[in-house]
Amino acid sequence: MKIINKLKSISKTSIFIMFALCVIGCSNDDTSGEVEMEEEEEVVIDDTDFEATDWTDATHSKSADPDFSEVFEDNTVKRLDIVIAEARWQSMLNDMTATYGTFGSGGRGGLIETDENPIFVPAEVFYNDKQWYRVGVRFKGNSSLQSSWRNGILKLSFKLDFDEFEDDYPQIDNQRFYGFKKLSLKNNFNDRSMLREKVAGDVFRNAGLVGSHTAFYTLYVDYGEGPQYFGLYTLVEEVDDTVIDEQFSDDDGNLYKPDGDAASFAAGTFDEGEYEKKTNEDEADFSDVQALLTAINDNIRTTDAGTWRANLETVFDTDVFLKYLAVNTVIQNWDTYGRMTHNYFLYNNPDTEKLTWIPWDNNEALQDGKREGSLALDFSDLNTAQWPIIGYMYQDEVYRAKYETYLQEVIDGAFNTGSMQTLYDSYSALVEPYATSEVSGYTFLNSPADFQTAVNQLKSHVSARTSAVNSYLNK
Repeated sequence: MKIINKLKSISKTSIFIMFALCVIGCSNDDTSGEVEMEEEEEVVIDDTDFEATDWTDATHSKSADPDFSEVFEDNTVKRLDIVIAEARWQSMLNDMTATYGTFGSGGRGGLIETDENPIFVPAEVFYNDKQWYRVGVRFKGNSSLQSSWRNGILKLSFKLDFDEFEDDYPQIDNQRFYGFKKLSLKNNFNDRSMLREKVAGDVFRNAGLVGSHTAFYTLYVDYGEGPQYFGLYTLVEEVDDTVIDEQFSDDDGNLYKPDGDAASFAAGTFDEGEYEKKTNEDEADFSDVQALLTAINDNIRTTDAGTWRANLETVFDTDVFLKYLAVNTVIQNWDTYGRMTHNYFLYNNPDTEKLTWIPWDNNEALQDGKREGSLALDFSDLNTAQWPIIGYMYQDEVYRAKYETYLQEVIDGAFNTGSMQTLYDSYSALVEPYATSEVSGYTFLNSPADFQTAVNQLKSHVSARTSAVNSYLNK
């Protein structure tokens, strides 16, 4: 495969990358660059003898506070390089093939269900002429990962864990990236504007909700043939890393990432295995999520609504949820609770002893959506028993009034039409050169014109949503 977007000059980072390739055992054999399944065998590379010469406390140490201004700068597009030994890259591809089938085989059939994540491998990460050593790198995602893989697009999402392999490499004990242990590189799947993940995250946080910081990055991956431009990505802060550390005063509570029937909180669905714990994993205590399921489905709500609300509010931060619900419904985010049993977190805040809702994975936001589409503002298209947290709370007149107050706040504030139009103009101008220069096999665009068409749709969408909310509130 030809090297795309060659560097115009040899930078310090380029020299580091070429050196790293030699250190970690790159093959000199000529290869075609095609994704092929090779016979599975253990990858053994002796790369333990090295010195972390770029290590500083501010950039690499666990003792450093997360540097949000460096890592999550809003008004720039930064660059990350990942260098993976050819044999390790092939092991990642082999693992994907074994799980999801042949690369580029087409989108036939439904999603393959698996409890196993793609494998981590050690890789080098370069940023601003500095190296991070033996970083754990793996592919990530579910439907986005499978669809991209099956359609022969190597612009896959990645997860980075900077001390995943510290037991194998003592030199990187507690390695961090400007204070961050974990980061996600989202591939902007199904988003030809490449803005949705970033903008939706901004809106949630501007509304005063807990949520991940995001930023735009270009990604280059060298898997043995030089730096290959993988395209424009959105870097996302991990909830189980710095989000709960920095946005709550206490990070000792249970953090859940529900997925499956139990994530609906419908009566009779309780299943500990579907409330995946991200903290306190060794403690077999799921009483908080069980209490939420019991409280939301308690039939007392139809005979004594005040007691029902009081019981619910002892275990669940209802104000946070109602504000989240208002934002989520205004911006139209269909790929989460209310349509799908995933893409949110629950954190039991030790300060309140209440479960707090945290949005996650917003690349499908800011559009009508697929399948049944985004929920109506009055939830007339919602199966209440199947999605009781929304359905039963909206049926309650006290909660419905709060929800409607938050709707007005959203269109007046975080999703104000004028501010959003300005934001879309700013972000689209910022990323357009990087989005429209993506290359075949590493892009979801059919042509560069797709980008501006998608941006225009976003700008029309915000105006339409303001009109929809005003119509709903004034009926």
